[in-house]
Amino acid sequence: MSKIEKLIARFLSKPKDLTWEELIIVLRFYGFEELPTGKTGGSRRKFTDKNKDIISLHKPHPKPIVKYYIIEQVLEYLREKGKL
Repeated sequence: MSKIEKLIARFLSKPKDLTWEELIIVLRFYGFEELPTGKTGGSRRKFTDKNKDIISLHKPHPKPIVKYYIIEQVLEYLREKGKL
């Protein structure tokens, strides 16, 4: 099993210690790229895919651990779009 396959399996298990960087890697695997933020972008980060679909997420701070509801939100979105 490759690194990305292990990370996807970890993501699908909804871990309580998934980091923001790991989530970005998962999103990239599914074809999403982060949109640049403006001066006052705050903690909101937007990701888009080739179909111009957008996922808007809250970047955790000060710790980089992603909240459970964000994992659920991404999983639901990926299921709706037929990517899972």
